[in-house]
Amino acid sequence: MSFRINSNIAAMGALRNLGINSQRFNQSINRLSTGMRINSAADDPSGLIRSENFRAQISGVDQAIQNNQDAINYAKTAEGALDEIARLLREGRQLAVASGNTAVLDANQIQANQNQWNLMVNSINRIATETQFGQKRLLDGSSGVNASVVNLATIKSINFSGVFNGQSVTTNGPIDVNVTTAAVKATATTTRAVTAASIPAYLSTAVGTAAGQFSVNGSTIQVAATDTWGDVVARINERSSQTGVVAEAVYSGGAGSIKLTSTTFGTKGDFVVSDSGVLQSAAGLIDTGAAVVPGYVTKGVNAAASITVGGQTVAMTGGQFGNDGLTLADTDGNVVTLQSSAGVANNLNAGYVQVGSAQFQTGGNAGQRATLSIGSFLSSALNIDGLDLTTANGVTTAITRMETAISDLSKKRGDIGSFMRNVLESNVRSLGIAKENLSATESSIRDVDVADEMTMYTKLQILQQSGLSVLAQANQAPQGVLSLLRG
Repeated sequence: MSFRINSNIAAMGALRNLGINSQRFNQSINRLSTGMRINSAADDPSGLIRSENFRAQISGVDQAIQNNQDAINYAKTAEGALDEIARLLREGRQLAVASGNTAVLDANQIQANQNQWNLMVNSINRIATETQFGQKRLLDGSSGVNASVVNLATIKSINFSGVFNGQSVTTNGPIDVNVTTAAVKATATTTRAVTAASIPAYLSTAVGTAAGQFSVNGSTIQVAATDTWGDVVARINERSSQTGVVAEAVYSGGAGSIKLTSTTFGTKGDFVVSDSGVLQSAAGLIDTGAAVVPGYVTKGVNAAASITVGGQTVAMTGGQFGNDGLTLADTDGNVVTLQSSAGVANNLNAGYVQVGSAQFQTGGNAGQRATLSIGSFLSSALNIDGLDLTTANGVTTAITRMETAISDLSKKRGDIGSFMRNVLESNVRSLGIAKENLSATESSIRDVDVADEMTMYTKLQILQQSGLSVLAQANQAPQGVLSLLRG
């Protein structure tokens, strides 16, 4: 056995174990305070991965439940409106039956029935046209309208609301896009021309007496005399995410300068540069919206096109409703986005519109969808236009057509009711069970077992206290060497 004072091995061991216990004690406190066993990836890497996957599933199921609730409300809105149309049809049939009783009714009474029926038809068309869920019309045949791109070289995307030129889209057909104006980005070439042999030579040239400051869309950039023009270009581009403007060096006539270009097409990308004389030969503004420097400033241009669907043509322009110059939109909510390379051209069959079934994302995973086809309930679709209640033959025809319309409408209401009960409501219940079980599994991985953790906390607390006591005693152990020195 040896006695040493330079290295207290016992104290070092006690300190090491105390540090380990202190770390675990702090971790236990963290778990108890948050209620979670995994607070960072280091706590349980594989558990974190599994937990995050389950969390993604749970959030998807949450949204799917909301989607199903929205779909139920969507279907209820349609079914409620159909109930009112059914009431009008029943009363209309009653009028037709009454009008057939010519032995009792005079011509004025029969004509009054006809006038009342005409008003009922107007009400049916009003209900079919105006029943909406948000911006989606439900009963005019436009429910479930989908548009797809055919010419990807010119068209990036097409989204249709189901209404075009104020009329419902009820038939399949091509979408023609006649681009009459191409979108252009706002650009400005600065007037500070610096003599140089090439662009690389220009970029490496010091700014010198042009030093100062300028701001692009309110973002100020300072330029020192020792900075190069390459530094100026780089600083502008570093701010592009804030300013929406990028810079590049251009070369012409033995001199270099800077060209500014918007990152956005159309007038939405118009920009303003306030310059003390760095970019321009004199202090002033570069304003792409006002063209104050003729020959050097180009205002952004919004694309324009004529869109034709089913014989109806609507002129659309970009830059509306907060969109950029490539995104064409109208007041009916239809949007056509052009490719950045799209030029002036008549693109026949650029897309295709199809009237099908309304699609609902009813599950939390890809492909978990349900569809509902409603159709049109305009008087023309119900075949009740032009009914005559003033003649015997007309009354017979009216009763027959109304009975058919009532039967068709009742069948559709039954289909909608079955969709709500057997698809949506059932799906909500099954999703609720799935959410409960997914949450239980995720909780078992990530949440802390408080009873077990309190046991560990108490153990570590005692170990920490005993470790401090033992460390104090270990630190006193070298004092025994003093007795040898005294001898």
